[in-house]
Amino acid sequence: MQVLVRDNNVDQALRALKKKMQREGLFREMKERRAYEKPSERRVREKAQAISRQRKAARKKMQREGLLVGRKRTRARQHSSLASAVT
Repeated sequence: MQVLVRDNNVDQALRALKKKMQREGLFREMKERRAYEKPSERRVREKAQAISRQRKAARKKMQREGLLVGRKRTRARQHSSLASAVT
């Protein structure tokens, strides 16, 4: 994996490297390999991931077909003292 460093800007190159590693799934793989995982635990994890992927795909399909309305994202609730100070 290569990242070009332009104008000696190492910070930008590091950000680009992290983004590439994230897309490739290297961080997830390193986390999984940190400790031994029993084959039975691996099967359980992979099955749960497959179910999650199927649910996500079905949800997207229903949204595309217009059967399901997308959820609105709400902002985090403000702290009560901040809310009273604003009003």
